[in-house]
Amino acid sequence: MNEISRRDEVSLSGAALRGAPWKAAAVGGGAVAATSFGLGVLTGGGDLVWALGLGISLFALIAAIGAVSKPHEGDRVTRQARLWSLKHPWKFALLPAAIAAVLDYPVQLVLDNEGVFGSGVQALWHGALVYLIAGIMTLTMRGRADSAR
Repeated sequence: MNEISRRDEVSLSGAALRGAPWKAAAVGGGAVAATSFGLGVLTGGGDLVWALGLGISLFALIAAIGAVSKPHEGDRVTRQARLWSLKHPWKFALLPAAIAAVLDYPVQLVLDNEGVFGSGVQALWHGALVYLIAGIMTLTMRGRADSAR
């Protein structure tokens, strides 16, 4: 019986994200959001909420993929958590998806005027997209877990 609880899975995902490239994620997400909004303004259809949602989603994706891309770096706990994440990509992708949804909810609520329920649906939709992309990208890097040993 090697089953672990949901709480332990979240802890392992968090430990894997401990060494994520947070600065690169913030710069990448911010640059994409600014570029998206700027191009939208130039073409006459700038949507700040959409641009911020895109930036937040990209922020979470860069952090997630950057965290598991180098499983042999970091301290022992981080390395083991990254190896677990590469072996369980769909469980690992839940935390970056939750981060994206939680960060996106206030943006949707304050700027989009869709109300509490509509903003929650939009934030969950963005989180689901981050979950799908992060899970697929982590799944494609599964071979790194074998080469790290």
